[in-house]
Amino acid sequence: MKPTTFLPLLLLGTALAAPAAAQTTRTIIHAGHLIAEPGQPIRGASTIIVENGKIVAIADGHQPADAGATLIDLRDKYVLPGLIDSHVHLTSDAGGLAGQLEEVTLSPAAQAFNAEVNGMKTLRAGFTTVRNLGDGDGATLALRDAIAAGKVQGPRIVDAGNAISGSAGHMDGSLGYRDELKPFFAGAANTCNGADDCRRAVRYQVGRGADVIKFASTGGVNSRIGAGLGKQMFDDEAQAIVDTAHMFGKKVAVHAHGADGIRLALVAGADSIEHGTILDEPTIALWAKSKTYYVPTLATVNGYKERLAANPDAYAPDVLAKIRWRISITGKSLEQLVPRGVRIAFGTDAGVSKHGRNGDEFELMVQHGMSPVEALKAATVNAADLLGLSDQIGTIAPGKSADIIAVASDPIADVRVLKSVDFVMARGEVVD
Repeated sequence: MKPTTFLPLLLLGTALAAPAAAQTTRTIIHAGHLIAEPGQPIRGASTIIVENGKIVAIADGHQPADAGATLIDLRDKYVLPGLIDSHVHLTSDAGGLAGQLEEVTLSPAAQAFNAEVNGMKTLRAGFTTVRNLGDGDGATLALRDAIAAGKVQGPRIVDAGNAISGSAGHMDGSLGYRDELKPFFAGAANTCNGADDCRRAVRYQVGRGADVIKFASTGGVNSRIGAGLGKQMFDDEAQAIVDTAHMFGKKVAVHAHGADGIRLALVAGADSIEHGTILDEPTIALWAKSKTYYVPTLATVNGYKERLAANPDAYAPDVLAKIRWRISITGKSLEQLVPRGVRIAFGTDAGVSKHGRNGDEFELMVQHGMSPVEALKAATVNAADLLGLSDQIGTIAPGKSADIIAVASDPIADVRVLKSVDFVMARGEVVD
């Protein structure tokens, strides 16, 4: 028998063994008005074509849907990119003494469920990407991976693991507990003393899978210590953290309230400064020359006010005094930094404020010196740049992730409409 006799059988075997071609899911979105890139002119009637979670084309007018495609009618809506919150804490929004109690009563598994619920609140509010800046037990690291794998629904998560500080600093989880309990918190490995130890702390978070490194250069409002809000880390410690993170390709977010701690972070080369509450002219001038983003987190005041209205004893006395000061000064830094051209990225510190109400930040940003379009850019184009994800998110464009939301009216005319989002699509999947 000639060898060629076997060719049809071989071809048949190959056909049977070949995997079936992946089925293309195609969605056609008819938009009434399209803000494809905040800061650029708004387009009129438009069609967005989505395939397998990606935007593949945008056309003017309302193009007919081809056979087999799903049609989504948003002809009466303003359509824009999914929003980005650059500063959240998904595992809780129980503040004050209640939040401290949760830290020692909730298991990591319980915190993971909290994170999933809070992530969905955030996603339904139109925030399709978040940067989670602090979680000691790894719940959000696990949730990040589960969402990316399609096991559960939620926002895309860029995660910092456990935030770093010097011992007795803002991120020292042992503050406020009895001495004999402090060794328990030492297991978090996120406090450091001296440059070499701070390098170790960064490497530990990188080893856990952190996407970004966060550290505290100053005291904090919510930490249980009456040591003020000024600088609480030495120059060589901060520089060691930033250099080590950048060596691993990780960006650095710095919790900083006092001007001395802000300058420390700027000199060290931080990628963003969170809160940035106290400023002076040398600090502003230095910041204006840098490429470091400011993440204002103004909405924290809403959380403070609501908890105190419900329970005047919600916070320990050493924390309450700082909270009242924070409420009085919030927004003043933004008013000073916007005219100087400092880059602004949207972030709420949700967890201090309530998850799912992230859109409240827009109104506060506008009240304190930003135009609506600049506030919207901060939550899309700018935040995507800060997170290093401009090639994936921040605008509606071919090749990018299909993270798309819709609201009832023009958010540039009234930014408050972003508090009530009517439609959310995350990575091509419609969110209920």
